[in-house]
Amino acid sequence: MIAFVSGQVAAAGPDGAVIDVHGVGYAVQCTPATLAGLRVGDQARVPTSLVVREDSLTLFGFADDDERTVFELLQTASGVGPRLALAMLAVHTPDALRHAVAAEDLAALTRVPGIGKKGAQRIVLELKDRLGGPVGDGAPAARAANPAQAWRAQVQAGLINLGWSAKDADAAVEAVAADLDGGETPPVAALLKSALRKLSG
Repeated sequence: MIAFVSGQVAAAGPDGAVIDVHGVGYAVQCTPATLAGLRVGDQARVPTSLVVREDSLTLFGFADDDERTVFELLQTASGVGPRLALAMLAVHTPDALRHAVAAEDLAALTRVPGIGKKGAQRIVLELKDRLGGPVGDGAPAARAANPAQAWRAQVQAGLINLGWSAKDADAAVEAVAADLDGGETPPVAALLKSALRKLSG
């Protein structure tokens, strides 16, 4: 898997960009919000997800690791492929999608082109325990004011990627947070190991 590409933005269009990595141009399909942060000529590091099909290799790019994680989780629902998952992220932020699924907000999900009422119901049913609740509680300002808590989303996403349910991941994150004494927050890798010990214990 190509986890990210890092290089100069060689070109940008309405639905993707080309990143020049040591002379090789990687075409990356992105959401409008991700493209808005890319400027031709600038250096960029774009988290990516490689989708392999019999007749194609398609690289999808994201604004951050959380967006990529949600993109991959969305595709675990029946009938949701990479194109629809990208469309969902073009309409909603990762946290907005988490909130819509957790609150069973079918109206929000059907705002995505290609998703009808039955499709929205299926997505809610299949993803409710996988996506979890909004990692930022829908408050970007609060997250910015409290960067020390940013590790929670990364650890939760890591646990979900390793196969734990969102409920178990949330419980482990809370247990690790309770152990912190208010001092300097350890690296995310160390916090993830601590969370895994909580779950394995």
